[in-house]
Amino acid sequence: MNSPAIFDRRLLRQRQARARAAGPATFLLDRVAAEMAERLAVVLRPFERAVDLGTPTGAVRRALQTDGRMADLIAAMPEALSSEPSPLRVVTDEEILPFAAGSLDLVVSALALQFVNDLPGALIQIRRALKPDGLLLAAMVGGESLNELREAFAEAESEVEGGISPRVSPFADVRDLGGLLQRAGFALPVIDSDRLTVRYDSPLALMQDLRAMGATNILVERRRVPLKRATLRRMFEIYAERFADPDGRLRATFEIVWLTGWAPHDSQQKPLKPGSAAHRLADALGVSEMPAGDKAGN
Repeated sequence: MNSPAIFDRRLLRQRQARARAAGPATFLLDRVAAEMAERLAVVLRPFERAVDLGTPTGAVRRALQTDGRMADLIAAMPEALSSEPSPLRVVTDEEILPFAAGSLDLVVSALALQFVNDLPGALIQIRRALKPDGLLLAAMVGGESLNELREAFAEAESEVEGGISPRVSPFADVRDLGGLLQRAGFALPVIDSDRLTVRYDSPLALMQDLRAMGATNILVERRRVPLKRATLRRMFEIYAERFADPDGRLRATFEIVWLTGWAPHDSQQKPLKPGSAAHRLADALGVSEMPAGDKAGN
């Protein structure tokens, strides 16, 4: 059964290519790439064959180029981004991976998986491609991102046009992603998130940055008619009323969610089976144990 199409992936590639040609806004990707290198630095093991999956620029590969543990760092990206310089490149899509089972030591991905229509399926493919004890480290745009823009657009459309339409893409909630990693078969899954507040002179400047990221609205169910000037003007007013700092600059939130998971291996730590504890918790705490259902003082 195919997953429903939420994102227009063809339009995504067109907009990413347009942004690259016009000069992309890369501050978010550059920040994520630097942190990815820091996170990998504390994992003390070799990664001879690694894949950078779908990252729309070479930021991750540049950040990792001094890591001597990676004999091969393969750029796996769609045709629209394949002009990005890389000595090793595979033209592919994040939803259809060409790698053999158990062939990779590491998969990294920066700000790409949030636009995958079948994220559970993509995670399963990544886990299968990893060798036992192989690592996935990915950063995605999280569900708290651009809440200010989403709220201002919804209120403006409701006031001016009597209804709302999706203007900002929905992103995965951090509370759901741990379960997705487990369903995909990853061991030791860890999910954490960072919030970055970026300040702008106007909502227009924010929208220009999103355009330069290739990250404007690509929802399949997006409204196809042009945005009314009155709606846009009212959105600007609401944004300024609700999300301005004392100096008049406007806040925009970007949530970055980090996914870490390992392909299962016998050497990994495993939880004890229920009832296998050698000592009672009550003894460790120095308290009296009561049967279930009894109340203190009875």
